[in-house]
Amino acid sequence: HADGISFLEGMRLLAGTPLQTTGSVSDDVLQWSSVTSGKWLTEVLQQIRDPNGIQGCEPGVGLQATLRPYQADGVRWLWFMTQLGLGACLADDMGLGKTIQVIDLIVRLKESAVSATSGKKSVGKQSHGTAPFLLIVPASLIGNWKQELDRFAPQLKVFLAHRSECDGATLDQIAKDPSKKLAGYDVVITTYTLIRRATWPLDVHWKMVVLDEAQAIKNSGAAQSRSVRKLKASGRIVLTGTPVENQLGDLWSLFDFCVPGLLGTVKQFRDFLKNMTKSQDSGGVSALRKLVRPYILRRMKTDPSIVPDLPDKTEVTVECGLSKKQAVLYEKLIFDVEKQLKTSDGIQRKGLVLSMLIRLKQLCNHPDQFLDQRVFDPTESGKFLSLRTVCEPICERQEKLLVFTQFQSMCEPLAEFLAGVFRKPGLVLHGAVPVARRKDLVRQFQERDDVPFFVISVKAGGTGLNLTAASHVVHFDRWWNPAVENQATDRAYRIGQKKNVLVHKFVCKGTLEERIDRMIRDKQSLADDVLGEGGERLLTEMSDAELLKFVALDVTRAMLDD
Repeated sequence: HADGISFLEGMRLLAGTPLQTTGSVSDDVLQWSSVTSGKWLTEVLQQIRDPNGIQGCEPGVGLQATLRPYQADGVRWLWFMTQLGLGACLADDMGLGKTIQVIDLIVRLKESAVSATSGKKSVGKQSHGTAPFLLIVPASLIGNWKQELDRFAPQLKVFLAHRSECDGATLDQIAKDPSKKLAGYDVVITTYTLIRRATWPLDVHWKMVVLDEAQAIKNSGAAQSRSVRKLKASGRIVLTGTPVENQLGDLWSLFDFCVPGLLGTVKQFRDFLKNMTKSQDSGGVSALRKLVRPYILRRMKTDPSIVPDLPDKTEVTVECGLSKKQAVLYEKLIFDVEKQLKTSDGIQRKGLVLSMLIRLKQLCNHPDQFLDQRVFDPTESGKFLSLRTVCEPICERQEKLLVFTQFQSMCEPLAEFLAGVFRKPGLVLHGAVPVARRKDLVRQFQERDDVPFFVISVKAGGTGLNLTAASHVVHFDRWWNPAVENQATDRAYRIGQKKNVLVHKFVCKGTLEERIDRMIRDKQSLADDVLGEGGERLLTEMSDAELLKFVALDVTRAMLDD
């Protein structure tokens, strides 16, 4: 109705979360009024909640694969949301096959468009024109998406808009007239970095924009997040296994892309969260969940009805001691920092604390990483000794291993050490490895029996890769964010895994790492609620006394057993 409210305002009112942007719904009205959905909206919401009942979409037809039942439901749900002109967030647990669901959706929508242009009755209401679908992915996943598209939908014509896959001259030509140059393609794959740097993607009205690992835009003020939100498209989908990584505020940027306006402005949403937290309003969390739930489809691997045959995953904490050299250097670093804290404040103090945290983590890994030396004597690191203990039985059973570290500088030393334990070399993947080579490394690890381990920096390979040949995962050092660790673990624990997966999380006793581990476990239990910002920020805001207590060395616990 011309003088009524918008669809999004209605959805907010129905959820009890007005977040009004125009003042048209006043507080006194909200106090005495109630909102219920009419027949049409009730039926729509029922279909969104139960995708199995959606008519007009036949998942899997024309796809070179057989979808699992929950994947077919996912395709129906995405298709239905698209026909309604709504964005969607596919937030299935990592490893459940979000990629193949999106590929099948593209096939469905292409067939629908072909049917419409050939004069037949179109399936659904939303028009998708002839422009390509745009997939925006991390650079490390370009090859994986191309491989999956070629495998499951070879009829689709795909262009890779990345300098690792095409020359600069080709991209320069596309930039001059992107709509014309890309008209013959069904799918264009590019990266968040290109979207941030190039302007030509803004000149195309895309059939649909799909963001993979969409947590990449969780920071609403970041340049790549702003660039992504400027894209023009008939449909928008975000894919993420972790819709909330650190805090509920992460939701705003995701939803401002896929359902613009649903959560109001960023200021309104932050004020809403602030008031909800201040008043400890559990009803506010419930209302927010009700508001976003129609736009999110999330299935978990822990649900036996989804994947009844997925093997078990067991997580163990490996407590490591410190060598005498590590302990001496640790206490000296704390002593030096304590003196510097007395004369530091503001930005300088924050920088000092962050630098200390990184250096302590490096020292817990190996004193030579901390000292920027190249020897890496295994006897000088409790973690290296523990890694040998963990890996020797893995070697005897001829099983495969993934080792994750957040430091690129640790990858080669770890690989050299493990080559001695396994008596054969493995593979290494970090940010300096060319994108074009990464797919071959994954293939070697998956297919070759003589490749026993894969050392990976989390930033380069912690998402998207399929490494189910591994039945063991080692987190050599820890991230603040449990979601990042879980994503890395799920390179092995995903669909296609036939063996039980054992996850080894290394922690140096009596050190900063042990307290980080405690924070991670506490944070994981709050992952679905309002979470504070990163652990680093929490430590920078501690008083000097609190900070020094947190990082202090408990010598009795920390020292290696003789």
